[in-house]
Amino acid sequence: MTASQDFTDAELAAQPAAYWTGVAYEALIAFTRARQAELGFTQPQYWLLRNLSPNDLSPDGRGMTLPELRQAMRSYLRPEDDLSAEAQALLERGRLTRDGDGRWWITEAGEAARAGLKQHVPAIRARIHEGIEDADYVTALRVLQRMIRNTSGA
Repeated sequence: MTASQDFTDAELAAQPAAYWTGVAYEALIAFTRARQAELGFTQPQYWLLRNLSPNDLSPDGRGMTLPELRQAMRSYLRPEDDLSAEAQALLERGRLTRDGDGRWWITEAGEAARAGLKQHVPAIRARIHEGIEDADYVTALRVLQRMIRNTSGA
């Protein structure tokens, strides 16, 4: 099966959702990571900055250890993401600092970089959503949510 292959509605209705959600996940992650790489970041670096920023995901603006950061990102980290190496790269670029207790902190340069990258998020989203009406997107997500409830009770 390929995404470019044309299927009838009946053929699509018989397709395994797990296959297509997996293909979609890999394609969307690859696309997003490639766009961020063009801007000089990895996706995990952006997540580190977001999780440490008091202007974004940080609940209190306090520094965090790598285990705390891993815990905060547990639902979206990929197995190949090396937060230690990514944090070190941001340290070398002056975007993070680390204190004597092993807590990572965002710097002014890191905050500026996070804010700069965030400005590109709407364009990345627009490219992903090109040709898709909001109502269709909402329907697709509601269908996926229902499948999740049907199979896990979550």
